[in-house]
Amino acid sequence: MIAVVGLGKAGLPIAATIAESGIRVIGVDVDAKRCEMINQGVNPIPEEEGLDELVRKHGGKSLVATSNYEDAERCKAYIIIVPLYVDEAHNPDFKILESAFRSVGRILNEGDIVVLETTVPPMTTESLAKKWLEEESGLKLGEFYLAYSPERIMTGYSLSRLREFPKVIGGVDEESGRRAYELYKKFVPNLHLVSNARTAEFIKVIEGCYRDVNVALANELYKIAEELGIDFYEARRFANHEYCHIHLPSTGVGGHCIPVYPWFLIKEMERREKFSNAKLLKVAREVNDEMVGYWAEKIVLGCMAVNKPLNEIKICIKGITFRNGVKELYHSRNLALARLLMDKGLNVFVYDDLFTEEEVEELGLRWMEPDRADVVFDCFSLRLTLKDHNEMLIQKF
Repeated sequence: MIAVVGLGKAGLPIAATIAESGIRVIGVDVDAKRCEMINQGVNPIPEEEGLDELVRKHGGKSLVATSNYEDAERCKAYIIIVPLYVDEAHNPDFKILESAFRSVGRILNEGDIVVLETTVPPMTTESLAKKWLEEESGLKLGEFYLAYSPERIMTGYSLSRLREFPKVIGGVDEESGRRAYELYKKFVPNLHLVSNARTAEFIKVIEGCYRDVNVALANELYKIAEELGIDFYEARRFANHEYCHIHLPSTGVGGHCIPVYPWFLIKEMERREKFSNAKLLKVAREVNDEMVGYWAEKIVLGCMAVNKPLNEIKICIKGITFRNGVKELYHSRNLALARLLMDKGLNVFVYDDLFTEEEVEELGLRWMEPDRADVVFDCFSLRLTLKDHNEMLIQKF
């Protein structure tokens, strides 16, 4: 029997996948209402494709959810996947993670294995997680086993990612790695054992760094192309081939992952006073975050083509989530863009087909259908449309 600690957008798909493989699962989550829904066979994450069926099939049966860690004390394996947030200075806040590990430590028995899946700074598993478990359990590593296997899913596609996408796992020591690999092979088909937990942690973090840097490159090339009077999208289409992949430009990078992970490495290099080691990562973060200001300027320039006083022009920001089709606002640069324009005293409204008018107003924003606005900026296609103008103003101002 396996316990999965954290039944959110990453944890519940894993728990359901394990149950589908024929293994009994105890899911632990602080949200009692969520646990009740799962036990009734109701999926609390309806946007996750295929999860409805698995929760309906296994919820309250081979997948039992609970808010009490003691209900999982008969388990021999624990998978921990709870949130790790960062503060305003980009430092990780380990409180939630520490609470989960200490709670597992209090019910840990000799021979049990614990696997962390939350994305963390390298060396977290071998240092903090190990310390928390040892302090609470009274056991030493070797009497229990500890490994790391980063989730590599994407919201909306989690189940297919678990079945098809390569997944890595590494132990704090060799025996932990071997045991963790044997455990995960029972429900993850494309699994790779790496040398240690630190390497597995690094693998996940550098994926985010790769995407952040390449989005920053695309954003910078987009601005250069515009300055030179070049159609960026045409140039990108013919530049991309087997050995070159220029990413798409954007309003920046949002979400729980890509804008956060580079800071794990930047902060560690700063702590070691190796500032030049993470120079590119830091510049990429700055380039992507500055795109909000870039697009705000473009929108204001577009407004000047409208025959109205600036403060009377109705501006609609279309799309406020951090990614198209995902109802999440964490680190949303699109939301930041709307708020920046509001702070400038402009007449700003928003529209997003994932949100109701009431939900938008609860965010302190004003709702408007795009066709009622004088100026519409589509955050996901980077299109600026002026009312009564046939031209889509993308690069021409």
